[in-house]
Amino acid sequence: MIQFFKKKEPKKERVEKEGAEKAEIRADKNSKGLFDRLREGLAKTRSGFTGRLDRLVFGKKEITGDLLEELEEILLTSDLGVSTTQELIAVVQERIARKELSDPARLRSAVKDQIRSFLEVLPIEHRNPAPGEPLVIMVIGVNGVGKTTTIGKAGRHFAEAGKKVMFVAADTFRAAAREQLGIWGERVGAEVVSQKEGSDPSSVVFDALSAALSRKTDVVLIDTAGRLHTKVNLMDELGKIYRVAGKRLPGAPHEIWLILDATTGQNAVSQAEMFNKNIGLTGLILTKLDGTAKGGVVVAISHQLRIPIKFIGIGEKIDDLRPFDAHDFVEALFG
Repeated sequence: MIQFFKKKEPKKERVEKEGAEKAEIRADKNSKGLFDRLREGLAKTRSGFTGRLDRLVFGKKEITGDLLEELEEILLTSDLGVSTTQELIAVVQERIARKELSDPARLRSAVKDQIRSFLEVLPIEHRNPAPGEPLVIMVIGVNGVGKTTTIGKAGRHFAEAGKKVMFVAADTFRAAAREQLGIWGERVGAEVVSQKEGSDPSSVVFDALSAALSRKTDVVLIDTAGRLHTKVNLMDELGKIYRVAGKRLPGAPHEIWLILDATTGQNAVSQAEMFNKNIGLTGLILTKLDGTAKGGVVVAISHQLRIPIKFIGIGEKIDDLRPFDAHDFVEALFG
């Protein structure tokens, strides 16, 4: 009798294969863990929005006018905003008229698909750094949204990607702002450039960019003082920082990110509109999503302003600032 034996793999190849398989398993578990944290972070919004949506369609036999009115109320009270809500309802009504949608049980998936489409925003064209130059990102926002903390967490993402990161303390007015940024610099391994309290923010930025160029820094994150979008003199100061940065490094700042507090709901939309009108934005970061049932504002901002969301904050831990992914967000919201 002839026996056929499987050729034994060389030890080195077997070890490499086993290592790759274990790494894949770890990556899969980590991915699931990240999604679970996102789902937990959106628990209040999911309860207030999709929980009510599920109760609305449960046991219903047809999609009536009254049902759509109740859906509209759910959308509005979840902070999707008037224009976003009206368009979503119009899409649903159109699908009903075309006989594509009649079963209330399918209404949930129809809303889910439309919300996903609202969140899929194309990147805004912006200037890119020349080879050998750093990517310069100016971070702005009103007081109390967590700019400095968010900059620290965003810096960690760049550092973990192998980038050499610099933080610039251009908030020279708030007490302890430099110290707070310095602590984050130590935590994530970023260099921090600052001057004494009360210094001209533009001067700090100019010196920081000079240092970044000489030290071959990859990413520069500029922390600016909190300001209301209605204060003309403070908005003018942002314009000055912008111009000075461009003089020292043509094309800088390459991106302008606005930090928004998700717990403020529709007020966050107004802030984004005004800042975008005054200085132009290339990205948004929404913080404190874990502390609010108003997570629908993410959808409202994406749909109304078409400004891409770069990160969302779903907790206080250093890894609770997550790069925004429309698909993952919707799955966590409706999951």
